[in-house]
Amino acid sequence: MQEELDCAKTFSTPSPKLTVVGLGPGSPDYMSEACRRALEAAELIVGYKTYIDLVVPLYPHKNYFQTGMRGELERCREALRLASSGQRVALVCSGDAGVYGLASLIYELAPDYQEIDITEDIQIIPGISAALSGAALLGSPLTNDFVVLSLSDLLTPWELICQRLEAAGQGDFCLAIYNPGSKSRVDHLRQAVDILLKYRSPHTVCGITRQIGRPEEASQLMCLADLRDYQADMFTTIFVGNSQTQAIQGKMVTPRGYTLD
Repeated sequence: MQEELDCAKTFSTPSPKLTVVGLGPGSPDYMSEACRRALEAAELIVGYKTYIDLVVPLYPHKNYFQTGMRGELERCREALRLASSGQRVALVCSGDAGVYGLASLIYELAPDYQEIDITEDIQIIPGISAALSGAALLGSPLTNDFVVLSLSDLLTPWELICQRLEAAGQGDFCLAIYNPGSKSRVDHLRQAVDILLKYRSPHTVCGITRQIGRPEEASQLMCLADLRDYQADMFTTIFVGNSQTQAIQGKMVTPRGYTLD
């Protein structure tokens, strides 16, 4: 019984000093109630400039701290410093804070701040990731086993990313691919597709989503062979089907395996 009580305490954070908040794909419609409560309760909201721009219209009278690209360490340290000084802080991330977000970095840095108790003072608020919101836009491409993988080699060596692509290809997993291209990574998607073409048909159904949840939102289907030459950017999330994935009246559908008798 005591173990059960201790476990319940682990999942209870009634008044956290720092919340790490997943905003979802960008539209207020996709923000959870827990996300909204955390932002309303915060005295200070910290985040990457692009994400702060999404929040300011909803909470114009809040105090904000923002940094640009590659300012993750500065953002997290400032959030922890201010939370340890007594302010209620919300650190915002796009999508889900634990999927290529800053939740892990906050936990890694937190032991340096003696006033922060990881169990009591930090709460992670989940959000809808690009894999899930993009999948809904395309149809149902991730209904069976799938892999989420980023092609950014800023923090993960490209050789390791290629190993993971090989494994996903061999395992016939559907893929949701984040960060497929940028100005400095113009050939990563082509290399990734070349790896996948070793294991699946060039006619494999794929989906492209861009600017999910924002006014510029767009999606399209194409085959794996055509995906090789697609010019992707950081606002693109790509979906690669498995050997069972179909295009059904313009929607990307991966069967779960039910017998349709």
